[in-house]
Amino acid sequence: MDREKRSEILAAACDLFTHFGFKKTSIDDVAQKAGVAKGTVYLATKSKADLFYEVLLKEIRDWNAESAVHIDPARPAEELLFEEASRSFFELDARPLIKGLLTGEFDDMLPKLRERFSELRQVCVTNLLEILRIGIRQGRFRDDLDLTQVAHLLLDMHVATLMFHLKGAIDAQEVMATRAQIGFALILDGLKPRPGSP
Repeated sequence: MDREKRSEILAAACDLFTHFGFKKTSIDDVAQKAGVAKGTVYLATKSKADLFYEVLLKEIRDWNAESAVHIDPARPAEELLFEEASRSFFELDARPLIKGLLTGEFDDMLPKLRERFSELRQVCVTNLLEILRIGIRQGRFRDDLDLTQVAHLLLDMHVATLMFHLKGAIDAQEVMATRAQIGFALILDGLKPRPGSP
């Protein structure tokens, strides 16, 4: 299957999954929206669940790529880290599929894909890992930490804040104006090199 046709199928599926959810979207719906035969969709993917996974992967890659253009290694890593969190907090409203992945919404709905969803969450920390590496090169962050674990911890904190926001418990503007700054001050203090460390 050519790349353009596959891209059209993924775009159609993304739109339908976003607006109607996994359960209410059928392969027939995707085929109709993409303007292809049902069999053509099955040339692009094995099942609706696999199509959903492919859509999520594409969404995450696009999200990472859009964010990566803002990562300037000449700027202080602390600024980059705060801006990355702020940007993604507000951008996730425009990417409900990624938000659903990060909040675990899809894990119970598609238990067979749990392991694959976990792999997708690994891809979500790509930019955080890059910023942490920049911070180490700049001498602003400790080099004795497991960067993957730190990136996942940062993502977990981000998701926890997002979940409170989704439930209406906190105002998004308040979070970024006050709580996020306090939280980042605490995180950055832990990331800074300790006195006397190499």
